[in-house]
Amino acid sequence: MSKMMKTVAIAGAVTAAIAAQATSVSAAGKEKCYGVALAGENGCKAGAGTTCAGTSTVDYQGNAWTLVDAGTCAEIELPATADGTPRQGSLEELSRDLPS
Repeated sequence: MSKMMKTVAIAGAVTAAIAAQATSVSAAGKEKCYGVALAGENGCKAGAGTTCAGTSTVDYQGNAWTLVDAGTCAEIELPATADGTPRQGSLEELSRDLPS
């Protein structure tokens, strides 16, 4: 391998390492909160029938999550359900507000 190829390979590895570190630092202090995302604004995977970010189809879908500041999930103000039952975020998947 030429000296130029080695330099390019090392530069690529350093760039990848920096990008991975930046991603983990931005997620530090965050936690998955289920049932608080609006339709199409969830993080990755929202239960059966979805594949990744932005695929939830119902507001406050119980099996869809989004990242929130750690310790704030249950404090997020949400509108009550149609029958008046209060909604609250959860660190666990919920069975409410699932698509038909």
